[in-house]
Amino acid sequence: MGSRLIARLKPFFQWLATTDAFMKIGPRVVPRLDRAVHRLTGGRGVMSDGMIPTLLLTTTGAKSGEPRSTPLACLPEEDGSFLVVGSNFGREHHPAWSGNLLKTPRATVSFRGREIPVTGRLLDGDDRAEAWPRLLRIWPVYDRYTEKSGRELRVFRLSPGP
Repeated sequence: MGSRLIARLKPFFQWLATTDAFMKIGPRVVPRLDRAVHRLTGGRGVMSDGMIPTLLLTTTGAKSGEPRSTPLACLPEEDGSFLVVGSNFGREHHPAWSGNLLKTPRATVSFRGREIPVTGRLLDGDDRAEAWPRLLRIWPVYDRYTEKSGRELRVFRLSPGP
């Protein structure tokens, strides 16, 4: 799909992402497709990246200690950091990757062909309040996910370096 077509379809996809059906099916389908496209492009892209900037976050499993990779919408920042939201498609529990980051903040981001070691930090207070409106500008669906889940969505800053 061309970038102009994707831009025109973005409101439709944002609406679709707020439907109960998508919130039920999306977690099973979207991450698998994103990981497949990531593999096929040699790490240069993911399916969702045409809609919203998307990275592949690899954390250390909190229980298993094994690497766990998850595609996530992100907001790249000027200093090389990324903001990510633990929306879990509006489900009532926090996503596993966020618990992994809380236990082991060191992780790796694959973003548009670059592998970047990062350290994750959960934002709260003023830091979260400053970041939240910027996140809603790129993906307003987060408000619906907050409402549907009944919880405050975790927001992390992934900063380059150990």
